[in-house]
Amino acid sequence: MLRAYGPNCDGSIVDPKLDKVPDDATWIDLEEPTHEEEELVERCIQVDVPTQAEMAEIEPSSRLYEKNGALYMTVSVLRGVDEHHPTTTPIGFVLAHNRLITIRYATPKPIRSFENHARREPELVRDGPTAMARLLDAMIDRLADELEGVSLQMEELNTEIFQGDHQERRIPVQRLTALLTSIGRVQTLLTKIRYSAVTTLRMLSFLGGSTWIDKNERKELRHHVASMTTDVTSLSEHASYLIDSLQFLLDASLGLISIEQNAAMKLFSWTAVVFLPPTLIAGIFGMNFHYMPELSWRYGFPLSLGLMIACATGPYLFFKKRGWI
Repeated sequence: MLRAYGPNCDGSIVDPKLDKVPDDATWIDLEEPTHEEEELVERCIQVDVPTQAEMAEIEPSSRLYEKNGALYMTVSVLRGVDEHHPTTTPIGFVLAHNRLITIRYATPKPIRSFENHARREPELVRDGPTAMARLLDAMIDRLADELEGVSLQMEELNTEIFQGDHQERRIPVQRLTALLTSIGRVQTLLTKIRYSAVTTLRMLSFLGGSTWIDKNERKELRHHVASMTTDVTSLSEHASYLIDSLQFLLDASLGLISIEQNAAMKLFSWTAVVFLPPTLIAGIFGMNFHYMPELSWRYGFPLSLGLMIACATGPYLFFKKRGWI
């Protein structure tokens, strides 16, 4: 699908059978492009359109390069958060002849949001560099929003793990399982956010260091790129901090599981100590041998019962006094 945005373009779909892209188009968006749409853009803009396989490369040299005066950049954008399946998708940026071409095979939320803004405010896409800067702004804002959401989730996890009353920390198995699952999901989301921030930072660093942006007429864009670089660096550092904090919460959760297991084993241990002597006494006096002097005792039975009770009560009171149970 090929869409054209610009001062006199409202994002309508461009028929690939046409001879050219609209002259007023400053942002050309290729969504899952067909071969005919790629050929049309390559013929009209005089650039090579990267394929999906080329954009999936992880080497910086394959994602960020300059060719025939055009800048080729690929950034991994966060998507799927609302569907609880966060992942990243590569989006290619080609900046050539004051026009921006984007190549994508998914529609992340920042793209949808910026498309709507571009239709309402054509000034956002008055030229290719402006469209690219505003689109990157939308992506960075999305990362910041997701990090804020992750921070709130981690506060809830922290409250659930470290209850005010230590008796409330005895978490049932089902809740512990749900707790570990929540931590795992937050960890996955944080990893994707940080990866997206790192690829965005690489793109901004490449753009800021290119000769293309050093021209005098692009001074404002140069300052904007520097500002976005600072923002993404801060987001990346904050994501790293949250990952470390989440690791602490995971260790604390595993510690709670160990405490629950130790409490269960301690219960079995002192129960065995309490009931083992009475069981031994009952086993001895329960034997029905003919020659047993105790069989003829008048008070043998109550004495054995009392001895068993004393052997059970003594260890229990001792453990209770020492605070072991």
